[in-house]
Amino acid sequence: MIIGSHVNFGNEQLLGSTKQAISYGANTFMFYTGAPQNTIRKAITPDLTKAAWQLMQEAGIDLDKVICHAPYIINLANKEKADSRNFSISFLKNEIKRVGELGVKYIVVHPGNYLKQDLSQALANIAEALNYILNPTDEVMILLETMAGKGTECGKTMSEIKTILDQVNLKDKVGVCLDTCHLNDSGVDIAKFGAYLDEFAQLIGLEKIKCVHINDSKNPLGTHKDRHENIGFGTIGFANLLNVIYEPRLKDIPKILETPYVEDKAPYGAEIAMIKKQTFNPLLKEELNKK
Repeated sequence: MIIGSHVNFGNEQLLGSTKQAISYGANTFMFYTGAPQNTIRKAITPDLTKAAWQLMQEAGIDLDKVICHAPYIINLANKEKADSRNFSISFLKNEIKRVGELGVKYIVVHPGNYLKQDLSQALANIAEALNYILNPTDEVMILLETMAGKGTECGKTMSEIKTILDQVNLKDKVGVCLDTCHLNDSGVDIAKFGAYLDEFAQLIGLEKIKCVHINDSKNPLGTHKDRHENIGFGTIGFANLLNVIYEPRLKDIPKILETPYVEDKAPYGAEIAMIKKQTFNPLLKEELNKK
C-alpha cells in the first residue's frame, strides 16, 4: 500500500516534507511548493533536494510516487480576462519546471471554473491551455483532479474529464487524480466504487489514474459542496474508503489524505495507522485533542 498525506514545504523544502511524511508513518506524500492560495514562490535549493532524495531512499519512499499540487488560484477554463488566463498558463509552466527540479513526476491541477462561459467551451479552453503548457521534453505529468461541482467547477463528471483529455495533443503527459470526497459530492456512490472503476476503464482507461485523494465528506451524496471530513467520520464511511484504498486495480497508485486538522493537530499519523490496522477508531478525534 502506497499511502501518505499532504505535508508542508517550508524552509527545508522537500527535505522538510520528507521528514514530516516519515513522522506520519507514510511511504509517500503530497506538497505544494508554496502557499496554495497564492503564487509567492522561493527558489528551489539543490542541496536540500539532494538531502531529501537521500532520506527518501533510506526510508523506502519512492520519489516517482510523490505528488505535487498546483495552487488553487490557477484557472485554465475561463478566457474572459486574457491577463488572468495568461498568468495561469505561465505560472503553471513555471511550477512544472520547479517540480522537475525536485525530481517529482506528477502535479495535480484543478481543471478550473467556467464562470459566465459555456461549459463545453470551458472544457475546450482547458485542453487548449494544456496544449500551450505541455512540452514533449517535460518529465512531469499533469493530473486533472475530479471535482465536486461546486459553483462552476469543471471536471465534476467522468465525461467532462474525458472531453478534456480527448482534446490534449500530448496525451502521455496528462493523467487523472481521483478524490473520494469530490466524487461523493459530485454524485458518485463510493459504496459502488468498483462499478465506477469499471466505467472509468471503459471510457478513459485505468492507466490514466496516477493518484487518489482519500477523504471522507461532510456532505450527503451529490450535494456539490466539497467539504472534507476525517477518515470514517463522514458520509462515505470507513469501510467504503478502505475498499478504495485496498482496491487491487489501484494497488500501485499513491493514496493521499487531505483530511482536516483536528483543532490544531494533524490527524495523518493516526489516520494512516488506523487504515493499516483496517479498524475504525471512533475516539481518534478525542485522542488527538488530548495530545
